[in-house]
Amino acid sequence: MDSLDRSRSTSAPAGFRLNKANGKFMGVSAGIADYFNVDVTLVRLGWVVGTILGFGSLVLIYLAIGLIAD
Repeated sequence: MDSLDRSRSTSAPAGFRLNKANGKFMGVSAGIADYFNVDVTLVRLGWVVGTILGFGSLVLIYLAIGLIAD
């Protein structure tokens, strides 16, 4: 039973951090990609599509995340 407990990873993510080294603007998309372990291009594409469909409201959310995080 002990070997089953060791094989499962129960560690939680370290937390959201901006990734300014790999980011283009403020590091928000790169930080989200790191946190969810996805490709940063998919996150950036999601921001663009969401901004277009949301009539620009995601721009304010992006800026808020960039200013509040870290």
